[in-house]
Amino acid sequence: MGPRHIRYLCPEGHDLKQFRRNYSDPNRGPTGKGVAKYRALKLTCQACPSKARCCPNADARAITREEHEDARQVARDIAKTDDYVTAMKLRRKVEMLFAHLKRILGLGRLRLRGPYGANDEFILAATAQNLRKLAKIFPIPTTSPAAR
Repeated sequence: MGPRHIRYLCPEGHDLKQFRRNYSDPNRGPTGKGVAKYRALKLTCQACPSKARCCPNADARAITREEHEDARQVARDIAKTDDYVTAMKLRRKVEMLFAHLKRILGLGRLRLRGPYGANDEFILAATAQNLRKLAKIFPIPTTSPAAR
């Protein structure tokens, strides 16, 4: 048992033990992909009254837990916050501007080389984008033919 012992229980409260390698069957070994497997004993599940809803298509209850599941859970918890929703709205605005630069203004590939050339080309494209925005906010006044 390492410094952290994760314990899983089935709906009836029985322990799920970590997958143990059966050296006589090479197909039952650890995957080596950072996945821990937990299983209930087959005899326990066969005698369990909840088997029909717990694991109807399997001999025993099994759970796989990936190595980075803790980090994924943190990300899932963050995704449920209001700040995350706000950040996604702002990110969408920025990403749409970059998509416009790449598709409409042709900035998918920079033509000037070096950090200064790339910076100059990007600033020029961003300026063109900002001028387009400005033109939408303050349209050019049209004069009627009679006023000439």
